[in-house]
Amino acid sequence: MNKGELSAIATQVRRDIVRMVHAVQSGHPGGSLGCTDLLVQLYFDTMNIDPSKFDMDGKDEDLFFLSNGHISPVWYSVLSRRGYFPTEELSTFRKLNTRLQGHPATEEGLPGIRIASGSLGQGLSVALGAAQTKKLLGEDTWVYSLHGDGELQEGQIWEAAMYAAHHKVDNILSFVDCNGQQIDGSTDDVMALGDLAGKWKAFGWHVLTCNGHDFEDLQQAIALGHARRGSGQPTVVLMTTAMGKGVDFMEGTHKWHGIAPSDEQLADALQQLESALEDY
Repeated sequence: MNKGELSAIATQVRRDIVRMVHAVQSGHPGGSLGCTDLLVQLYFDTMNIDPSKFDMDGKDEDLFFLSNGHISPVWYSVLSRRGYFPTEELSTFRKLNTRLQGHPATEEGLPGIRIASGSLGQGLSVALGAAQTKKLLGEDTWVYSLHGDGELQEGQIWEAAMYAAHHKVDNILSFVDCNGQQIDGSTDDVMALGDLAGKWKAFGWHVLTCNGHDFEDLQQAIALGHARRGSGQPTVVLMTTAMGKGVDFMEGTHKWHGIAPSDEQLADALQQLESALEDY
C-alpha cells in the first residue's frame, strides 16, 4: 500500500477508537491514537497473515503481540478492518459478555488475539517464546511486539531482554511506544527511563529509532530490522509518538491515558478526523 492509503486507514481507525471509548465512557484513547500508524503499517503492509485462516498456532504466519494491552481499541479496530471479524462488532467494546473486553482476552475466542494482555511487562516474554518456536520449526517468519515506555518500568521486561540476547533471538522486532506519558504523568516525573537506547544496547539488543507517525520512517525501520536476521541479535525500535495523535485536545498529555470524551468532545474529534480523511 502507498502512504496515502495507509494514512486513510489510520484516520478511519482513529475514528473507530474515539467512538468506541465514548460509547461506553471508558477505555484508553491516548495510547491507542498514538500507536495507530504502527498497527496499520504492520497489519496492512508488513505482516504475512491470512485473517480468514486464523488459528492459535499461527504456523507459517507472522505474529503480533500487544504487551500494553490497555490500548485494545486500536488493535480491535485494526483487526476488524483487516478482516478478522466484522466491524459491526466494534460497537460491543467493553460490554458485558462480549469478545471485545477492555483488555484483550482469549476466553471468548476473538480472532487475532493469541494471549490475554494488560498485566504490563509480560508481552515480551511471550513474544520471545513464539519467536524461538518459529526458529525451531525453521520458519521464515517474524514476531512483532509492542510495549509502552512506561511499561519498561516493569522488571520482567529486562529479564526478557537479557534472555533474548543470550539466546540470540533474531527473528523478533519489538517496538517501544516512546510518548513520554503514563497514567499518572510524564515518565520523567513518575520514574525516569534515562538513556533507553543505551539500556537496550547494554542488554545486547540492536537499537533503531523512528517517527511512529511517518509511514516511510516506519517502513525503513522495519526493513533495517529485517536485515538483521541472522545476526544473532534481537532488535528493538524506539518509536517516538504523541499520545492522542490526531485529536488536538488529546495530544501530548497523560490526561487522556484512560478517560473518555464527552458528547461535545467526540463531535470535535470526529470533525477533526473527518477533515483528515477528506485529505486522502
